[in-house]
Amino acid sequence: MTPPAERRDPYATFRPVRGAWVARLSAVASVVVFGMVAIFSPMPLGSDPALMVLNRVAVALIGVVMAAFLWRYARIRAVPGPRGLRVVNLFSTTEVEWARVLRVGFSGGASWAVLELTDTEELAVMAIQRADGEHARREASRLAALVEHHHRTGGGGDAG
Repeated sequence: MTPPAERRDPYATFRPVRGAWVARLSAVASVVVFGMVAIFSPMPLGSDPALMVLNRVAVALIGVVMAAFLWRYARIRAVPGPRGLRVVNLFSTTEVEWARVLRVGFSGGASWAVLELTDTEELAVMAIQRADGEHARREASRLAALVEHHHRTGGGGDAG
């Protein structure tokens, strides 16, 4: 007997899997490695102590900035709701009403899903990444089903 299919909330948040884990681990590694280099790297004899401290702080800050960028990548998501989709990408956050979305898919060789909008624009949904394989295909299908549902029911209102 096969186990029952997993039932998920159609309005569950979309998140990348592999990319998020790699980004989180890399962020931690960045802080650790740059911190260790800042603390334990030798300075030339006769160096000005103020410059030595400044150099160490700069190296540590590079690690922190790198970690912050990676952590931002790990926070990529798309949050569906009754009225539309909130897409949080690396550098932008966009709210899109369901009525504006024409199609969901992986455009050409894109690394993530793309929403085709009624104004002929495209919006990348970095939360659904092709690198996640079958999971990405299921999530893109779930998003397409949400779009279809809201087009049939008039674009907003009840989660239904």
